[in-house]
Amino acid sequence: MTVIRVVRDYPHPPAKVWRALTDPNLLALWSMRPDGFSLEIGARFKFHGEPNKHWRGYVECEMLEVRAPSLLRYSWVGDDNGQKQFVSYSLEPHAGGTRLALQHSGFNGVGGFLLAKFIMTPGWKKMLDADFPAVLSDLDDTGALLAHSQLKPKFPNQGAS
Repeated sequence: MTVIRVVRDYPHPPAKVWRALTDPNLLALWSMRPDGFSLEIGARFKFHGEPNKHWRGYVECEMLEVRAPSLLRYSWVGDDNGQKQFVSYSLEPHAGGTRLALQHSGFNGVGGFLLAKFIMTPGWKKMLDADFPAVLSDLDDTGALLAHSQLKPKFPNQGAS
């Protein structure tokens, strides 16, 4: 089984990083558009992106574990074959900021390896290297989006349900 691991350090406190990971309005600015996102264990929700000939345009998820502000874990089903994967974020204070460790697991076989290596890993790295830090930079100390922020949802109307 192939596992994606991405670790990044951000010069922001864990509470701010946690908010960017768990506030649906902020999630939409750096990830896909959440629909029904909740931190309640067992909550089912979707992330919507842009469909194409290789992907239906949404991911079905279920919240599995929440330990604010240090761990978030949910299942991830990205296509109609129903293969369940798992995404987790762990946060810890580090060098005046926060170390965020992402793990995305459950990629099976050659197809899973190729998906993880050539599509998902570059996507996660782009989000965590560019999109996520941009959101963090546009939050005030309480985790609220600054009034002058120019950030817009990545997929504002895709997959509206």
